[in-house]
Amino acid sequence: MVERKYNSRIEALLEAAEKRILVMDGAMGTSLQAYKLTEGDFRGDRLKTHNQDLQGNNDILCLTRPEVVGQIHRDFLAAGADIISTNTFNGTRISQSEYGCESLAYDINLAGAKLARAAADEMSAGGAPRWVAGSIGPTNRTLSISPDINRPEYRAISFDDLKDAYKEQARGLVEGGADYMLIETIFDTLNAKACIVGIFELEEELGRTIPIALSVTVTDLSGRTLSGQTVEGFWHSVRHAQPISVGLNCSFGAQDLRPFVRELSKSADTLLCAYPNAGLPDEMGEYTETPEVTGSELGEWAKSGFLNIVGGCCGTTPAHIAAIAKAVKQYQPRHIPTMDLAMRLSGLEPATIAPPRPTSAQGDAS
Repeated sequence: MVERKYNSRIEALLEAAEKRILVMDGAMGTSLQAYKLTEGDFRGDRLKTHNQDLQGNNDILCLTRPEVVGQIHRDFLAAGADIISTNTFNGTRISQSEYGCESLAYDINLAGAKLARAAADEMSAGGAPRWVAGSIGPTNRTLSISPDINRPEYRAISFDDLKDAYKEQARGLVEGGADYMLIETIFDTLNAKACIVGIFELEEELGRTIPIALSVTVTDLSGRTLSGQTVEGFWHSVRHAQPISVGLNCSFGAQDLRPFVRELSKSADTLLCAYPNAGLPDEMGEYTETPEVTGSELGEWAKSGFLNIVGGCCGTTPAHIAAIAKAVKQYQPRHIPTMDLAMRLSGLEPATIAPPRPTSAQGDAS
């Protein structure tokens, strides 16, 4: 495996992660809801005459209400985040097609990265560096499962079309100044592979390495993705991409996600990044777990040696991130394990084929 070479900003991130647990931001959607934005806000001047409703298309706010997005980034940085993620989770032309905005995909990602970059640079001035993760969500399509129960062979999208959409998104994020691509909330490993291929193609075109981070989500307490793969099986499937970090996000609150973070922390020979929800939503869909509870749970993860990077997903606010940053500050980052040489394969389950260990007699003879 050829080692990937990174620029000075990513080298600085990796060096910082050796010394302390880095903190990511929290939920952009939760923060946006607090602004109670109207249809007019989502349209702005640019899309006043757009022929579809846009309310709920949070990514379009990078173009129509950039000052709101920028303020949310600054709020998370002020709360203690070292890394902020762009407001581009649904930034592919595939996801934007639901709002008739597919032609704006590149512009959304370019603007989203520029907003996050400006906020990070502003907060870095004269102090500790801050980094920008280009958020790439899973889309609402899956390459592994047919959406038609009567046609198991059918797929709603091809690998190449999904790859090209991800490539377009990544181009906007890279050209807008994101430090690395965060492929997150992965529910189908094949979708993630399409994204990885798209980013590798973009690398060849731009003549530069584009760092990648991967974050998987499990669908229930069985600890499997929607397409049925275990967490370790997922890692075997994507390790070749040499991500700067791998981990889990969303799914549940910290208490229920803990076993799967522990499992991955033992097998992943890269940084471990985890950002759970603020508990589980109530009957009204609200996340009610307090910052103190979230901070306490994740502080225990840090004490147990699971974490290199930690943050929050659905329901987490700047107050949650401040509590998390305070809780993990006293603990050392996770030690990245050195894995023995072996063939590591996966279907839905992982498979490891290692050389036989020498017997004591063989050891004496040598």
